[in-house]
Amino acid sequence: MVGKVLCLSQREQVGVDPLRLDQLYGQLGESGAEEVICRAMEELALRLTRAERLFRQGDLAELRKGARGLAAIADQIGMTGLSLVAADVKTCIDAGDPVALAAVIARLMRMGEGSLTEVWDMQDLSL
Repeated sequence: MVGKVLCLSQREQVGVDPLRLDQLYGQLGESGAEEVICRAMEELALRLTRAERLFRQGDLAELRKGARGLAAIADQIGMTGLSLVAADVKTCIDAGDPVALAAVIARLMRMGEGSLTEVWDMQDLSL
């Protein structure tokens, strides 16, 4: 019997909460909101890179702290999905589940990249 190899595509449903962005624009005005969003996106990119590095190094205490901060920043600019996945990183660390943590870190990287791309694309459309 010859088996077939099935290749699974890993795609994440990314999205940005438009209501959260509307709130930011309403509270801060256009230039203020854009500044906050740009700063947050830069910080998210740095924290995602750092999270991956900390995971590879096995520094779970720092990874847990970083994931908590990443979740807060993502939530601030309406990246709810990314925020939830970052919270899942903390859950896996707290549960002591290295297999689940590896899977969630991979998901965090996919979700983070997709979320950042979506926000950049949204900003390009508004120009």
